[in-house]
Amino acid sequence: MKMMMLLVLMTGPAVAQDVDCSVAETQNEMTFCAEQEWMAADAELNDAYKAAMAVMRQVDDSLGEGKNAEGYLRQAQRDWVAFRDNACAAEGYPMHGGSAEPMIIYSCRARLTQERVMGLYYITELGEEG
Repeated sequence: MKMMMLLVLMTGPAVAQDVDCSVAETQNEMTFCAEQEWMAADAELNDAYKAAMAVMRQVDDSLGEGKNAEGYLRQAQRDWVAFRDNACAAEGYPMHGGSAEPMIIYSCRARLTQERVMGLYYITELGEEG
């Protein structure tokens, strides 16, 4: 299923990169803008994850041998990515095969990724306070 979803996303029509997303009108433009929003959220997610992992390493170091905060966060992130991808595939499925499906999936990924970024920064703040 993931492979099919990736093919749908990858085979969408190309859109010129000079699209003004504040006034996007065509489906291609809206899909392009949704993808750009997701890509920006994903870049922020990478920064938030790195920050949270650094804090988890410090927690492990301070608690001593055998602690696994870093491992728990790594596994949680892997599980979350799978959740996000499956949840967004489901959200897009009512439009399955249609031109709006990729836009819905990208928008979902952007929304869920932005929520996850906030969660990772919360973990970072907790670790820095502790």
